[in-house]
Amino acid sequence: MPTNLDVEHDNDVAIIRLNDPSTLNALTMDLVDTLHDAVRHAATSARALLLCGAGRSFCSGANLTASGPSNSEPRDAGAALEHHINPLMLTLRDLPIPWISAVQGAAAGVGASLALAADIIIAGENAYFLQAFRRIGLIPDGGATWLLTQAVGRVRAMELMLLGEKLPADKARAWGLINRVVPDAELHATALALATELAAGPTRALGLIRRAAWAAASSDLDHALHTERTLQTEAGHTADFAEGVRAFFEKRPARFTGA
Repeated sequence: MPTNLDVEHDNDVAIIRLNDPSTLNALTMDLVDTLHDAVRHAATSARALLLCGAGRSFCSGANLTASGPSNSEPRDAGAALEHHINPLMLTLRDLPIPWISAVQGAAAGVGASLALAADIIIAGENAYFLQAFRRIGLIPDGGATWLLTQAVGRVRAMELMLLGEKLPADKARAWGLINRVVPDAELHATALALATELAAGPTRALGLIRRAAWAAASSDLDHALHTERTLQTEAGHTADFAEGVRAFFEKRPARFTGA
């Protein structure tokens, strides 16, 4: 695996770290594909996922240097989305395990989309989010138009995308875009502790919660009720459900196994 992506396991937590500090962890399409492979492997080898970045930033967006300067010939700027970024974002949406992003420094461009797609988003106090696309004449991608409007509403999303101003972590939390802000020095430990807590839970049920929440975000109440009914049936057949009920009646902590 290339040196610009590190993968390790801390018990049942897969930790994937973007590791190209010289570019503030900018994404080449090769790195996107390698990240996609690592995420798919984590889905079967771990019970929770933590995504973070090495050095001063989480991810500065797409690596424009790698794609070369624009010339007079028109090119399909959407091809990288179709073949690389969009498949990764859909895999992250459909993960059977919960996942956390830990954001330090910049989460810019598609890097912001990557961070904001997580189930729980933890940011260091000096982190910020930036929709940088207007600066190069492109539109937000990686699902940003959907993620932002869903999280903060159309008006605030428009402000972020049209003006391209930095959104500091504290303001992002006040707007409901992220979950928690912690001192920079405590970021990794806080995110890992939360990921460890999730990994110790009924992870099949947590995966079903993820599916229900994503479905509800883009459906009406009738569809959400139907989805809940279907997934509740699946959750009710898990060993963790049986263990949870036993533990309740025996007045002890449940010992979930993810089965």
